[in-house]
Amino acid sequence: MGNKTFVGGWHVWSHKELTRDAAIVAAPLPPRVVIPLAQHAGIVCRPLVKAGDTVLTGQKIGDAEGLITAPVHASISGKVTVVGDALHPVLGSAPAVTIESDGADRQDPAITPAGDPRGLSRNELVSRIRAAGIVGLGGAAFPTHVKLSPQKPVDVLIINGVECEPYLTCDYRLLVERPDEILDGIGLLQRAVGVEKVYIGIEDDKPLAIRTFQKRVSALKLPFSVVPVEVKYPQGAEKQLIKALVDREVPPGKLPFDVGVVVSNAGTALAAAEAVFQGKPLYERTVTVTGTTVREPKNIRVRLGTSFAELIAWCGGTTAPAGKIVMGGPMMGLAQFSDAVPVVKGTSGILVLSTAELVLPPEQPCIRCARCVDACPMQLLPYAMSLCAQMKQAERARVYNPSDCIECGVCTYVCPSKRRILEHIRLLKVGAK
Repeated sequence: MGNKTFVGGWHVWSHKELTRDAAIVAAPLPPRVVIPLAQHAGIVCRPLVKAGDTVLTGQKIGDAEGLITAPVHASISGKVTVVGDALHPVLGSAPAVTIESDGADRQDPAITPAGDPRGLSRNELVSRIRAAGIVGLGGAAFPTHVKLSPQKPVDVLIINGVECEPYLTCDYRLLVERPDEILDGIGLLQRAVGVEKVYIGIEDDKPLAIRTFQKRVSALKLPFSVVPVEVKYPQGAEKQLIKALVDREVPPGKLPFDVGVVVSNAGTALAAAEAVFQGKPLYERTVTVTGTTVREPKNIRVRLGTSFAELIAWCGGTTAPAGKIVMGGPMMGLAQFSDAVPVVKGTSGILVLSTAELVLPPEQPCIRCARCVDACPMQLLPYAMSLCAQMKQAERARVYNPSDCIECGVCTYVCPSKRRILEHIRLLKVGAK
């Protein structure tokens, strides 16, 4: 019997060899950061500082009332120069705080560890995680404290160590280099959610990470199950990972807690451990800077607010002009309009593609081969939705449930006619709003 998996999906070319063996290195302290006040799903933070203020590393500089939001913190010490709209890698522009570094990296004295976290209640754990501004670091940036307060009973916690997106290896390096801290964070998340069953899913092409976690879980006698999963995209998507590990299907329009599950990224667990054991807010994260034209692809621990341009330059620049810069990976990442955009909490990777890699063959008519149907992880009919979009038959397309599409892009990847199927489906979804 093979490793656990889900129906559909595809084995895509990974390109992870560029950075798989690149140990995480710390980027130099940036001379200037632009920290957006919108780095999470939900309500945008209001600024707590003004131009001319002096701030310290880890100081809270933005917050908002409401459940689905998360505070933001200064990633360097220095002087606030601007509070106003600035470039944003997801929104185009958004309110932000610009800080000029004083070069001292002075820490906010309010950053204090919790002491023995075993003495904290579940509510206190969740409160500390919220105060640290922790969000999902796999890309969705959903506030973690909300996930840890599910609206329905749950009995399973899943830790996502899959990282199935091509090119990206930042989570893999964290799994290999900082397993004990991640395990500490998993224990905190387990207590916060109040479950006994914990599954750590890691794709089978990461044998070192699997062995490392199996050995540490065994040595520490932890009640966690390390589960290898099949190498297949999009194995790391929440609904697909839940199906693979616990054989539960999240119904359309529902969330993991509707089937008794909470899912958290491995990097998020590490951030939770740092927040509780060290009192450290989320002001830095690990980012993969990669691409065949990047001279020295790296996994970098970087302060939030650092520009993409600075990180690409620190990796030696490129051997050819960049044709496109993508935040994240090539399947679900977001193409950028400028390299001046800042790293945010949801920035897992910076992918530089050459002009030659962007040549798209012309679209051909659909040949009804059903390859996209076989590959669709949501068991939809992508070709039918694509045809409806091209014929401008949005009403007819509703029967195919385009809203259930998770926009993984595997349909476009496998299409022998090179049709822009995902692009067509996105048009349908926008028209339905």
